Amino acid sequence: MDTATMRAVEITAFGAPEVLRMGERPMPVAAEGEVLIRVAASGINRPDVLQRKGHYAPPPGASDLPGLEVAGVIVAGDEAAMAKAGFKLGDRVCALVAGGGYAQYCVAPVPQCLPVPQGLSDVEAAALPETFFTVWSNVFDRGALQPGETLLVQGGSSGIGVTAIQIAKAWGAQVVVTAGSDAKCEDCLKLGADHAINYKTQDFVAEVQRITAGEGVNVILDMVAGSYVAREVQSLAADGRLVIIAVQGGIKAELDAGLVLRKRLTITGSTLRPRPVAFKAAIADSLRRHVWPMIEAGKVRPAIYREFDAADAAQAHALMESSQHTGKIVLTWEK
Repeated sequence: MDTATMRAVEITAFGAPEVLRMGERPMPVAAEGEVLIRVAASGINRPDVLQRKGHYAPPPGASDLPGLEVAGVIVAGDEAAMAKAGFKLGDRVCALVAGGGYAQYCVAPVPQCLPVPQGLSDVEAAALPETFFTVWSNVFDRGALQPGETLLVQGGSSGIGVTAIQIAKAWGAQVVVTAGSDAKCEDCLKLGADHAINYKTQDFVAEVQRITAGEGVNVILDMVAGSYVAREVQSLAADGRLVIIAVQGGIKAELDAGLVLRKRLTITGSTLRPRPVAFKAAIADSLRRHVWPMIEAGKVRPAIYREFDAADAAQAHALMESSQHTGKIVLTWEK
């Protein structure tokens, strides 16, 4: 293979996991303010699945290759920007990217790179950026979760869920989760959740009322939307905050606006991928100050369900879509 090219997982057409194929691409070149990372591992996330199906186009200027997070070694880049951020050639980093993560090399804005926490492997580091940036931005910045408050996570066994459980617990909050089986509920409890509700056999509204003695929860992290919104409004405490980050249950919702008024509720939401570098840089700074010490102290760890060779990306996506996993799925690239 020519040194100016690299192996990459391409979306050959929109559709089922089988449309993912290993191909050859020109190696990207780091522009001003960027670094080139030799990728050791790439995290898999739900937006990758949506992109593969044709439902989530990359932002303008981003690579058409899937992949929003990587871990590896800096091999080239804007050395002035690197020095300003405390990086140098040869450093191990993980990075949040807007696309292009399923490849042997990937460019990333310097401010969206973070050092690999001490003691973590490349696979573990590749499982950090997308979920950790998302959870911090939505649970702590938008949701303003405080120590002593209660967080409800819809989908506690997802990559987002296992991250939210651990950071919120380390932050001093109580955590309630929903999950789709008793086994997944048990997994969430082992990760630190205080209560786990099987949404297939239990009514989460009734369970939240029971757990909180009728008070409700302070913050809800919602990846479902749709019919869940009305029930979440019922489940929130006074001055509660509902943060919507995905719409797996549909984009339409009806709710009791009177409850929103009487409880003084906040309903908000966000998407991270199209936000500017400066916005993501601020999140990275917060993670480095608040969460990276939790990881290095062993209070928070990436929960890896399974790793696949990058050539088996289709199998990895099939597993992601099956929802049988608890935690993160990661692709690995040969050294």
